[in-house]
Amino acid sequence: MAALSPSAQRVQDLLDGFGHGHSVVEHEGSTRTSEDAANAVGCAVAQIAKSLIFRAKESGRPVLVVASGANRVDEKAVGRLIGEKIERADPDFAREATGFAIGGIPPIGHAVSPLVLIDADLMGLDAIWAAAGTPNAVFRLTPAELVAITGGRVEAIRKG
Repeated sequence: MAALSPSAQRVQDLLDGFGHGHSVVEHEGSTRTSEDAANAVGCAVAQIAKSLIFRAKESGRPVLVVASGANRVDEKAVGRLIGEKIERADPDFAREATGFAIGGIPPIGHAVSPLVLIDADLMGLDAIWAAAGTPNAVFRLTPAELVAITGGRVEAIRKG
């Protein structure tokens, strides 16, 4: 088995600390989009737990929304849930806040501890896949494990 890239190894080290036996898998092709990731691992797009970084407008705090790959995020609902409006993070803010580049941001191990909201639609699934530090690395976990390792709040954040 090939060695993981440094960012993917960083995520694997964090996962090892949780003791659930998760393994980061790096693919030849991209897992940057939900569709790419679903094709790479052979699951439904809804099973991809995409990590989206927003910036709280007043406090400047990072907000991590972990959404089903099949859903669009209702940004106004997220703002109501956290008590302030949000804006999409630019690549520089995303990297500074998380320590990772957009397209490979995992739900854990961020440089600045974010507010975390988890899409309620993920909770009905047996298994989900999350990014693991690079645009071609993912790991499999359960929705309950996602809540446990992120400390996130499960909320209805789907648009429409």
